[in-house]
Amino acid sequence: MASTQDRLDIIETCTRMAWYADHRECERLGEIFADATVLDYTSLNGGEPVTVSPEQIGSAWAQALGRFEATQHLITNHLVTVAGDAAVCTAAFQATHRKGTPLGASLWTLGGIYRFELTRTGETWKIAAVVMTATWGDGNQGLVG
Repeated sequence: MASTQDRLDIIETCTRMAWYADHRECERLGEIFADATVLDYTSLNGGEPVTVSPEQIGSAWAQALGRFEATQHLITNHLVTVAGDAAVCTAAFQATHRKGTPLGASLWTLGGIYRFELTRTGETWKIAAVVMTATWGDGNQGLVG
């Protein structure tokens, strides 16, 4: 059985992903992502999952999120399963993106489920994979482009 500390550390690691993204602290993503991380955003963007480094994630997110005046990624209802040095954390998310625009709504909100796979190295949990499953959206998705 996983310790309470493991569960708290896993939840905090997953929460930091949203915090660093929203506060544009992309240089800190190396603290929470494994050297090779699988990102699967195919439910929203199509295509195939990609394997990338924390630096590649930071660069891509800085560019994509930098287009917005503000973002807020809320992650909640964490369900954590630990098996030795591997863990899975499934959680609900809501991500709101704000960008002033002369035409159309200035907000786009997306909701769904994140599935994080984590590995423990020493005392640290790192995200090795993220699967984002979008289940609903509202507002102006055109703000992304």
